[in-house]
Amino acid sequence: MSLRVLTSFRPALFLAGSLLLGGCAAPSGDGPRPTDQVASTAPLLPSSLFPGGAERFEAWRCTPQQDLVTAFGERELRLWSAHGAYRLTPAVVASGARYQQGDLSFWNKGGEAVVESANGKLDCRADMARTALTREQRPGVMFHGRGNEPGWNVNLAHDAPELKLVLDYGTREMTLPYRITGMDNANGRVALASAAAQQPFELRLEARACFDDMSGEPFPARVTLTFEGQTYRGCGQGIAP
Repeated sequence: MSLRVLTSFRPALFLAGSLLLGGCAAPSGDGPRPTDQVASTAPLLPSSLFPGGAERFEAWRCTPQQDLVTAFGERELRLWSAHGAYRLTPAVVASGARYQQGDLSFWNKGGEAVVESANGKLDCRADMARTALTREQRPGVMFHGRGNEPGWNVNLAHDAPELKLVLDYGTREMTLPYRITGMDNANGRVALASAAAQQPFELRLEARACFDDMSGEPFPARVTLTFEGQTYRGCGQGIAP
């Protein structure tokens, strides 16, 4: 069964108000739209949780202080900041590579990049790259999230509304059904909750720049899991077939 993914991506023009002002403004909208939906198939996840056609994610450290994540595809650049996800298309440039949408542009050459909008400029340097996870590496999985201290991970099945939790450094594993409690495609936010009353949990996915707090590896999504009175935080990515 093919992966079910929505192709909407939040417009890039709002980056100026969030990225270049040091995080004072967040993307519009108060959060995922409540749905409390119990589905028979896996949900449509926002495309901003996925790498698109890119083979890897790259981390950028910028001044003024910012952490960005990018994924370069053949026809677009996907970019994640602490405040949202953006998609830019190629533009003409004399040297290097340039991508633009509205007044937002990203120019890079080698390990250096400049991000500009009407509100200012960021000077960035490449820091670390990570190969995007594939379906071959995670069979049957459409989203993978993980965190540390204690080590945990979560995998959403690609064909059914269920997920597998692995907790406490792999000593506990369980497969649980879930229901959709919120879906905000424009801002790349998803909220899920347990569909099994005897085993409650909440899982939130947000399209934001995320960095593994041990390895520093870049991801396009922040993951928050609430389970048995504890809150686990980590990073993740959608996985295309």
